[in-house]
Amino acid sequence: MTGSGSYTPAAGYHFLTPLYDAGVRLSTREAVWREALVEFLAPEDHDLLLDIGAGTGSLALLVSRKNPATRYFGIDPDPHALDIARKKARRAGIDAQFRQSFFSAEAVADWPVPSLATLCLVLHQVPLDEKLRLLREVHAILQPGGRLFIADYGEQRSWLMRRLFRATIQQLDGIADTQPNADGVLIPLLREAGFAKVRELQHVKTVTGSISILCGEKDFGAAGGQKSDASLRDDGSIRVSKISS
Repeated sequence: MTGSGSYTPAAGYHFLTPLYDAGVRLSTREAVWREALVEFLAPEDHDLLLDIGAGTGSLALLVSRKNPATRYFGIDPDPHALDIARKKARRAGIDAQFRQSFFSAEAVADWPVPSLATLCLVLHQVPLDEKLRLLREVHAILQPGGRLFIADYGEQRSWLMRRLFRATIQQLDGIADTQPNADGVLIPLLREAGFAKVRELQHVKTVTGSISILCGEKDFGAAGGQKSDASLRDDGSIRVSKISS
């Protein structure tokens, strides 16, 4: 999901979108990482959650089950995925708002300011500069003290996870956009975007590579971002300095 123009459909191709939920369940151990994500979110009555790349609305249902009083707003550029999301929400009888649009601060300016935000399986599909843009704009719109949670393919730490990731996700989404994630770029980018208390909460191994759940917070009175620990080499590959989380 990029800032404008084009996006990767939920299952890679529009005609596969109806199969997306089943595919994600089987290939990513979705029940494990989504349930863990909701536990980490710990949504309260006063919270407003902005789900960026809402897709077929799976998170909306889980959040509603966890706390029906939490307000949910989802944004995604894919109309086919959002059709499924709205149908799921209606069947479940939950009050979830969805908008078809690429994400930017301007695109959600008329919505209430979120205290929580999520990016699930989005960042591995977009170029490095777009990853940083998304994170910066999320930081800009969050309430002071608000938190961003990411559930996505992160650093692939073992030979097996790297091989599985290369054979599956990188075949589907390409190497250029996905390799920075595999090299561990997300934590440095979160810090560069201005987030504090950046940390990995959970690391889930799957048959398509490992998925990381990350969190960052917007400080009260937060200013600009920090110096990046990620950079592009002359050949276009990613250089990531190892830093503790």
